Amino acid sequence: MKYMLMRKADADTEKGVMPSEELLQWMADYNERMTQAGVFTDGHGLRPTSDGCRIQFRGGEPSVISGPFEPAGELLAGYSVLEVDSLEDAIAWAKQWPREDAGENVTLELRRFFELEDFEPSQALEQHRALGRLPREMNVHVAFAGNCKEAMEFYSEVTAGKLEAMISYGETPAAGDVPPEMHDRIVHSSLNLRGRRLMGADMAGDCYQPPQGAQIHLEYDDPKQAEWVFNALSDGGSIIMPFAETFWAHRFGMTTDRFGVQWMISNQIEHCQ
Repeated sequence: MKYMLMRKADADTEKGVMPSEELLQWMADYNERMTQAGVFTDGHGLRPTSDGCRIQFRGGEPSVISGPFEPAGELLAGYSVLEVDSLEDAIAWAKQWPREDAGENVTLELRRFFELEDFEPSQALEQHRALGRLPREMNVHVAFAGNCKEAMEFYSEVTAGKLEAMISYGETPAAGDVPPEMHDRIVHSSLNLRGRRLMGADMAGDCYQPPQGAQIHLEYDDPKQAEWVFNALSDGGSIIMPFAETFWAHRFGMTTDRFGVQWMISNQIEHCQ
């Protein structure tokens, strides 16, 4: 069962006073303990209500009310989502909240999530259940024949994405089971593109197969940026379809880069509704 552990606001949080480096460390240690115990699911701090608003409905009509709001003690400054076996377990973790927060004077609140099993069967419930089967993320993974590091660094430069992981076989606990010539090859890499990830790894020997039948699609608002990316990816590769106007997009093109990966680059594509 899931519980939301809510950290109530106070005068300082409502003033936007940022936590100290020491408190950030204490909270990181606390969250790490819960993560290692398989309890911590998610958590975030919230900006003061002066940065937010309320949407109030009266007679079905919405009105927007800007913050700040009062009293501070009834507001929310942050939350953590815990997955535990019982309320008692959730309370036990809540009692371990860093004492140093707010001079040892903090109010926390625990509230259990509703679960689908709490409701009677219905068509609406099945729709909610279907939504729960959707994956949390959908990413793309590409195999390389030994040049994964070069390729991913190139993609990072071209797309301005954040290269958040680059791990070699030799850096893993399985290094002793991997041939020495594979130690500097990449077992996992990840390029973050607005929350979506292009991942890659080097395949050993006969395990590598060139990518076929799939393309990575990037869409841009700026036609000049889209064309620049298309040309950069095409350099040293081969163009499948020139970057030009089509009936479904202002500009669209397909290319295979020098690493054998196929791309589709578009600008102002017409999405079907």
